[in-house]
Amino acid sequence: MGLFASLLALFGCDQRKVDEAMKKAGDTARATWNSVKPDSELFKGIAPGQSTEADVLRQAGKPETTWEEENGARRLEYPRGPEGATTWMVTIDADGKVGRIEQVLTAENFARVRPGMNQDQVRRMLGKPTKVEKFALKKEEVWGYRWWESSQEKAFFNVHFNPDGMVTTTSRSDDPSRMGGG
Repeated sequence: MGLFASLLALFGCDQRKVDEAMKKAGDTARATWNSVKPDSELFKGIAPGQSTEADVLRQAGKPETTWEEENGARRLEYPRGPEGATTWMVTIDADGKVGRIEQVLTAENFARVRPGMNQDQVRRMLGKPTKVEKFALKKEEVWGYRWWESSQEKAFFNVHFNPDGMVTTTSRSDDPSRMGGG
C-alpha cells in the first residue's frame, strides 16, 4: 500500500498518471529481474520449433541487440555481463518460431574467429564484449569476453583489431577476479 499512497501523493487523483507510474515501475522491476535472473531461468519454457519471438520476449525481456539475417531469420542477443560469463543468442526463424538457443561464448566459437574478420562479424558471432580497450601506441582495439574456461574458472578471450576494424589476432588472459581484482 505504501507505493500506491506515494503515487497518489505525487499525482493526486489523476488515475491515468498513477496507472502510468505503476506500469513504469513494473517494467523497470521486470527489466531488472531479467538482467539478473539465473541463466537456467532465462529461457525456461521456451521450446525450439514451438515457441515464438513474443514468448521469448515475455520470458527473457528485450534483447541487447536484434540481428536481421539475409534468410529472413532474426538473432536476439542476450549478453549476461558485465560480470556474467555467458552470452545467449536466440535464432527466430523466418516463420517466427524459435529455431535455436545457444550460449555463444565457447572455445568452439572462439576458434572460428580469424584474422581478417571485421568487427560486425565478430559481434554477430560472439555478441557484446565484456570490455573494450584501446591501445593508442599499439594502434589496436581489444574486445575482451569473460567466459567459463572450465567449470570452475573464468578467463578472458580477447580479439585484437587494427585501426581498420579487422581482426589481427586473438589472445587469452586471466580474469582479474582470480588475481584479487575486478
